[in-house]
Amino acid sequence: MNQDDYKILWEPIEINGVLIKNRISMSPMGTFAYDQEGTDSEQGLRYFEERAKGGIGLLHTGSAYINTRLAQGSPSIHVDDIHCIPKATVLVERAHRWGAKFFLQLSPGTGRNSKLDLGNPEPPVSASAVPAHFNHDVLCRAMTRDEIKSAMEDFKVAAEFARRSGFDGIQIHAHAGYLIDQFLSEVWNKRTDEYGGSFENRCRFALEAVDSIRRVVGPKFPITFRISLDHRFPGGRDIEESMKILDVLDKSGIDAFDVDAGCYETEDYIFPSRYNGDACMAYVCEEARKHLTKPIINAGNHSMESAVALLKSGHADMIQFGRQSIADPAFANKLRCGKREDIRPCIICNEECIGRIFGRRTQLSCTVNPSAGFEESMEVKPLERPQNVVVIGGGPGGMEAARCAAERGCHVTLYDKNDALGGTFKTIATGDFKARIRELIRWYEHQLEKLHVDVKLNTEIDVNSPCLDTADAIFVATGSNALIPPIPGIDNKKVIDVFDVHKDGLPEGKNVVICGGGLSACDTALEYAPLGREITIIEMRSKIGADVMYINAISINRMMDEYGVKRLTDTKVVGITDEGVVVETQDGQQLLPADVIVGAFGRKVNMEVAKEILHKYPTKTTVIGDCHEPAKAGNAIREGFYAAMALQDF
Repeated sequence: MNQDDYKILWEPIEINGVLIKNRISMSPMGTFAYDQEGTDSEQGLRYFEERAKGGIGLLHTGSAYINTRLAQGSPSIHVDDIHCIPKATVLVERAHRWGAKFFLQLSPGTGRNSKLDLGNPEPPVSASAVPAHFNHDVLCRAMTRDEIKSAMEDFKVAAEFARRSGFDGIQIHAHAGYLIDQFLSEVWNKRTDEYGGSFENRCRFALEAVDSIRRVVGPKFPITFRISLDHRFPGGRDIEESMKILDVLDKSGIDAFDVDAGCYETEDYIFPSRYNGDACMAYVCEEARKHLTKPIINAGNHSMESAVALLKSGHADMIQFGRQSIADPAFANKLRCGKREDIRPCIICNEECIGRIFGRRTQLSCTVNPSAGFEESMEVKPLERPQNVVVIGGGPGGMEAARCAAERGCHVTLYDKNDALGGTFKTIATGDFKARIRELIRWYEHQLEKLHVDVKLNTEIDVNSPCLDTADAIFVATGSNALIPPIPGIDNKKVIDVFDVHKDGLPEGKNVVICGGGLSACDTALEYAPLGREITIIEMRSKIGADVMYINAISINRMMDEYGVKRLTDTKVVGITDEGVVVETQDGQQLLPADVIVGAFGRKVNMEVAKEILHKYPTKTTVIGDCHEPAKAGNAIREGFYAAMALQDF
């Protein structure tokens, strides 16, 4: 696309009198960067400010719960505490300073989606006594009428908080099966009072929330409504039912609708994975447009190009960019200035954003942008005395080390023994669902060229290479090697390493057995099963994809079911013959016939060269990434970034 094709993104839009400078919005996302007293930390303030500075027209906070009891342990801004208004005002002003508008997202609570390990001792509070999502053995407690009335008063307090703090609007979080959605949806609302039963009764809680907020902020203050229009599971709400809700809400005075799909039963649509593809929830907008004339906002793995296509279709009026705004806070300004190739792409991996929050209960960051969430403490600044830096290895860790060191003003030479940059990361990026990885590698190539990094391909470095003597700093990022276990028959001509499959393609043969059940095996299966191959994955552990981020695993398992990929767990490969793979289970041994056998046993360290260089140049050598500990690309990128950031003036 040429620059003119993106013009539609820069058209201003008005929501109930508030003029937003472009059609780009930052999705509401929790950051876990809050201080204990219920305000954003300086890291959180800077995080939002960088996105405003980067050209985004509309920002949203993550869910701000109307009281801490209904938040059920989930951290957020304490909108029920008047003492938190001054810090919230600072948050808003630092966004306004760059011309962005800022909406406060309000939620009455997590309901049955409560994270039970966040310290909430009570059973989750929901619309009804239904099982908690994260532990079906725990029965939720239904909200009482008095609690509902109290919640409506809390909405008023929160609305006053938003008004006093200077927020430009309020978004009501009725999304993804959280508390309002639990009242709206028959699958979770089993009440028999005025808040349950009929369609009208199930809408009552949401309408009272809208009314409570409107009574405080008045008619000339934007209120938007975030709702999933398609839960995507049997018994959940479908698009037809959701249209009835939109009709009711439209008449209630909602000023814009933020629509997408999914709920916690289909969690990979709340945090869509790379396997869902670009614009995976744009499909809900077409029917919504038939019912709404007010602005429609849409999220869901949007690229710049899918955003343009959806806006041009007329089915939506603004596009939410969530993880893309984490990966590159300046992406909007870069696109506006005609620098599409400079936008660092989100690779939709979920590892360091939601993965950190859900997996470690700590603040978000980003696989491809390690300074995300740490903008205040990890700002890239030039050295007063630029250094001569040698980087050995052009995988993700080496490329990031070279890029960051060059950005700090250093003279950088990057050596790689292959004929192209990217290392193993590039080798494995062959499936359609890995297009963003290929885009990231192109981004690195472009950045290294712009920063005048001297890239020397087809060049192998050893401990005696003269360039090491003259270097001020040496970064060794030579990657890992394939793990080949001592299985009888492992050298059979039918066996091909999974990385060779990515390089050269899968040999002919209908019946394919993949030995090893990690992410690489899963991705290979999903690349070739749709092409008609019959694939079986063998894993000695009790779970396929044990190294896969659990939200991504939801997509992977659904797709493997769809394509008929067989998965054998608690099954050990004990031999390979011309006929196939000999496996052992608790029931004994059996032969699995195979035309093609793929070895996906994992990776092992590759420290031979690194150890020699470390021994000879201990004061100026840093080892990065897989060569000392095989891990995911995000680990290597972060280590490369840290290595370059650790360079100091002496």
